[in-house]
Parts: sequence; structure tokens; C-alpha cells
Amino acid sequence: MKLRKLALMATMLPFILVTAACSTMEKAENGYNKQKVVYHVNDINKATGAFRNAKNHLNAVGEKNINMTIVTHSTGAFALVDGSMGKKNPKTGKVYDFGDQIASLANRGVRFQICANTIRGKKIDKNKINVNAEIVPSGVAQIADLEQQGYLYIKP
Repeated sequence: MKLRKLALMATMLPFILVTAACSTMEKAENGYNKQKVVYHVNDINKATGAFRNAKNHLNAVGEKNINMTIVTHSTGAFALVDGSMGKKNPKTGKVYDFGDQIASLANRGVRFQICANTIRGKKIDKNKINVNAEIVPSGVAQIADLEQQGYLYIKP
């Protein structure tokens, strides 16, 4: 009889843990759970879309309900270098300038991080790095660290 109870308890434990975890999630006023997310940008050609996704994410969840970090490395790091340009807007024909997007998102609480390995490897002038960017030792290690802290990973 005791073995049956132990077996039953062992099979129910995962359900109990999941239920406990879900009940501790903090709800935002708009129905979403409060969130911690890390956006991974490693391609400058994806940066415009990633920043647009981040803006839409903020609009949906609300600044006070989200802790958002955008980590860049490889060619994606150039999005955080002043004067770098993205793709052309197909509607207007203008080339995207990341500076305005970064300033707007930073004003809404988004943190921007750039990989020191990329800065060295691609010989990026530190004086041209956007003022809203924080240099981290390794972009990929930073992403893993944030995930260990409970951040959800988003790769646009």
C-alpha cells in the first residue's frame, strides 16, 4: 500500500510543481503575465524587424509589465553603432537609421547590450557605440546568463 502511495505521489509531483509555478506568475493589468525577455540580434539585416517587434511587444504588454533586453553581436552589433544603416524601407525608399529606434525604445526602458568580442573582432570604434548601449564581455554568454535568470529568449 505504501508503495502505491509513493508511486502516485511521484507521478503527481510534476503537475504540482507546474501548478505552483503558474500560480506565482504575476499578472499585468492588461491580462498578460509580467515578462522578462531577451531579444537576440546577430544580423544587422534583421535589426529593423527586431526593433519593430520589441516596440510592438512593449505596446502589447506595457512598459511597466516588462523587463526587456536586446543583446547584439556579430553583424547585429552594428545596429548599435552610430551612423550604421539598415535596409531600405520598401514604402518610402529611405534607409533605416537605427538611432531613432534605439532612443525611442531606450526611453521606454529597453536595455541594449553589445558584445565586446564583436567590438574587438570587427574593430568597432567604441566612440561610435550608441550612448544607450552597454558593453558586455560576450553576447552569447550574456544571453545564456539572462535565460538562467528567467528571461524568455526571442530570436526575430
